[in-house]
Amino acid sequence: MPDVVDRLIGALNAHDLDAVMRCYVADAVVVGPEMGAENLDEIASYHLHIWQGFPDHHLTVWEKIARRDMIAAEVLATGTHTGPYLVAGGDVLEATGRSISVRGSWLVTVESDYILSQRVYFDQLELYTRLGAQLPLKFAPIV
Repeated sequence: MPDVVDRLIGALNAHDLDAVMRCYVADAVVVGPEMGAENLDEIASYHLHIWQGFPDHHLTVWEKIARRDMIAAEVLATGTHTGPYLVAGGDVLEATGRSISVRGSWLVTVESDYILSQRVYFDQLELYTRLGAQLPLKFAPIV
């Protein structure tokens, strides 16, 4: 029987929001660079905004390790940026038409085969570079 992360990946790749939401407990928390989600409505919004920006978004699991109530997964996200995408800091990056292939990792806490919390990590600079985004870098002088 597949674990909840396998079910979540399958549902995300099918873009099946109902199946995605059945993977989480009612008070689950998802935290990623773009936003934090502290209830099921916000979690649904989190996934929908990714699909809006990358309608062909697909995840491939490279490695998965489970220990007690924790599952760590290394994933590869691919897709084409054809819609608006909410980036860290709350800005929206309009469609660039560029393809991405970005590595990331998840740390998932589970209970009774449901997700209590999911922490999503990926290299934001790698993503923004692949999308051709210009970052407003401002550094304070070193004293």
